[in-house]
Amino acid sequence: MHRERVSENVFWFQSEVYAQVTAGVVAGPQWAVVIDTLALPEETVGMREFIEHELGVPVRYVINTHHHADHAWGNCFFPGATVIAHSRCRELLETRGKPSLEAARRQNPLLRQVKIVLPHITFASGEFTLRVGKKNLILSPATGHSEDGISVLVEEDRVLFAGDAFMPLPYVVDGNLDENVAAIKKIGRMGLENIIQGHGDIILRGEIDAAVKENLNYLAAIRKAAKTAARRRAPEEFLETVRIEECGKSRVYLGGLAQTLHERNLKVLVSQMQDEEDEE
Repeated sequence: MHRERVSENVFWFQSEVYAQVTAGVVAGPQWAVVIDTLALPEETVGMREFIEHELGVPVRYVINTHHHADHAWGNCFFPGATVIAHSRCRELLETRGKPSLEAARRQNPLLRQVKIVLPHITFASGEFTLRVGKKNLILSPATGHSEDGISVLVEEDRVLFAGDAFMPLPYVVDGNLDENVAAIKKIGRMGLENIIQGHGDIILRGEIDAAVKENLNYLAAIRKAAKTAARRRAPEEFLETVRIEECGKSRVYLGGLAQTLHERNLKVLVSQMQDEEDEE
């Protein structure tokens, strides 16, 4: 697991095992806030041990940026902590997370010690603020990757934990392309020092404009490709010709998962467009 100090009392963690998924910690003098949990129990426990032994404080709050397994299934490894999330995150962990975990346990014995812990505090719109020592955390909706997505801004440092609303490769299979475009544009206007992506490396201030543009161009490219495919008699054959590189991204992103996610993006968009045509 990689770890880096982003600013005073703000830390970033990145999995070396699964899709470069990230998590964060903001520490105060008496307690800390965890932002997302990692994919595997051993990495999440390692993060907790760093907080308790190296920073010397307990974890009082865990924030889930959305309900997906690699960001929320580690809640159980912070016993006694209060979990904060979007209200829809709580619903989706209940209806999707629990059955998904049961299925995953049969495939991966490492998950036998995992249990779903539902958020205790939720909000549905607007902003939710939390004070941690000298840091003010502002939680706000950041949908597009998922309908329950939120971001966490460390206001004084202009550091944004963007969740999966901002990734090396935008992924909209469980979300909405237009909402993801809106979220990325909003992030680009925030005057940030750093973007902590839900997966991948930290984006520095001088890299933000280019990263925003690249992600918006990618979403525009797959929208155009999906529209073309939806008009074909054999859309699947056309989609096979739409290479990720032609859409401005690399297949090496996310530990090599980028190509698979790209293909899923295209298939879902074509299906959505065909459904819209059928409704008309």
